[in-house]
Amino acid sequence: MNPLRIAFFASGNGTLFETITTRCRSGEIEADPVCLICSNPEAPVLQRAQRLDVPARVIQRDNFSSGVEFTAELMEELRSRDANFVCLAGYMKKVPAAVVQAYRHRMLNIHPALLPAFGGKGMYGRKVHEAVLEYGARISGATVHLVDEEYDHGPIILQRAVFVMGNDTPETLEARVHQIEHDVYTEAVRLFAEERISVNGRKVTILPGKSA
Repeated sequence: MNPLRIAFFASGNGTLFETITTRCRSGEIEADPVCLICSNPEAPVLQRAQRLDVPARVIQRDNFSSGVEFTAELMEELRSRDANFVCLAGYMKKVPAAVVQAYRHRMLNIHPALLPAFGGKGMYGRKVHEAVLEYGARISGATVHLVDEEYDHGPIILQRAVFVMGNDTPETLEARVHQIEHDVYTEAVRLFAEERISVNGRKVTILPGKSA
């Protein structure tokens, strides 16, 4: 496999984008961040990309007369950067099916709960933590998964858990989960960079590392 050339999709603040980019640049992950595609022209992630010298483009569905044209523009940007891997990092739009298919088993997302619980359409951000608390769950966490054509549905790569405390609010639970998200996402990308992920249907196997 060729070295990972990562395209990021983001819509918001971009802390996860910055963490993974910085860890690639430091050598912690053997991968090259090649571009950022953003759905929001006002998103702070664009300033982070400029500071980190990662090429960024705003590509919004509303600016295209059809989904076909929008998808074609996304694919052209990815091809022009020779991107062979995609990381969704707070991307608040559904990725077109043709893009998902082009990057089958090469596109990651992170969800702030332990899938398959508390996932699906409309379950994002603080809404997830509100649902966890309302249900009375005792643990929550973060899930890194491959992206398929359904929301929060692709094969699971890694999960990490946190305890839900009796006095938690959506804000405190969100903060606790956020603390683990960057490390678990970094680990998942690193495993792909080291060619240690094998996918068979929904079953994901983490292969042993190469001997020194």
